[in-house]
Amino acid sequence: MKIVIIGGTGLIGSKTTERLRSKGIEVIAASPNTGVNTITGEGLAEALAGTEVVLDLANSPSFEDKAVMEFFETSGRNLLASEKAAGVKHHIALSVVGTDKLQESGYFRAKLAQEKLIREAGIPYTIVHSTQFMEFLGGIAQSALVEDKVHLSSAFVQPIASDDVADAMADVALGPPVNGLIEIAGPERFRLNELVARYLEATGDNRQVVADPEAEYFGARLEDRTLVSDNNPRLGKIGFEQWFATAPRK
Repeated sequence: MKIVIIGGTGLIGSKTTERLRSKGIEVIAASPNTGVNTITGEGLAEALAGTEVVLDLANSPSFEDKAVMEFFETSGRNLLASEKAAGVKHHIALSVVGTDKLQESGYFRAKLAQEKLIREAGIPYTIVHSTQFMEFLGGIAQSALVEDKVHLSSAFVQPIASDDVADAMADVALGPPVNGLIEIAGPERFRLNELVARYLEATGDNRQVVADPEAEYFGARLEDRTLVSDNNPRLGKIGFEQWFATAPRK
């Protein structure tokens, strides 16, 4: 079996590649810096030759509304067309729990457009909806900074460690397409503002976190359960304390 991972050198891609190769699977970790570019189409045909499964783990380099939509639509069309020509049997994409509920956000509108392209492509597929990665807590805090305070919703989150995401993606890659959604989530639920405050305190960051019902999350307002899964998700094994104890410090 040959598997191509788009975004194969990124956080989730590199860990998923490692897991699949340890099982003896031929894996191509594809990205622009390895000569495969889904925006220009460079290297796609060559990488996909003889490929059975494609995992699309790539993310847009810009979250600006127009740029992110262009990225996911252009990349999605090019990739799916090349997969069809190569006879790929299973297309897998990583998306986000709550995407359909966050359409005020340009980023999540683009993710929904990506999902629509996949559903309509005629290739057997699996879309994996994940809750937010624990590795993104610092970035969430930075994005919510207003002057010297972090303004965040008190909605629930169920963060998942990247190692648990990679485990799930490797398993999906070796399984049959579901032609629908599966969801993955961390083992614990927290209020977003409380978790980020806990994270900042643990890292020695003294910025104050404010519970703000008007605070937007990447351009969208949150309801209490927008970012958590109640659809019998596959749960990760790594809780916040265990993750934090072993997470690399920048």
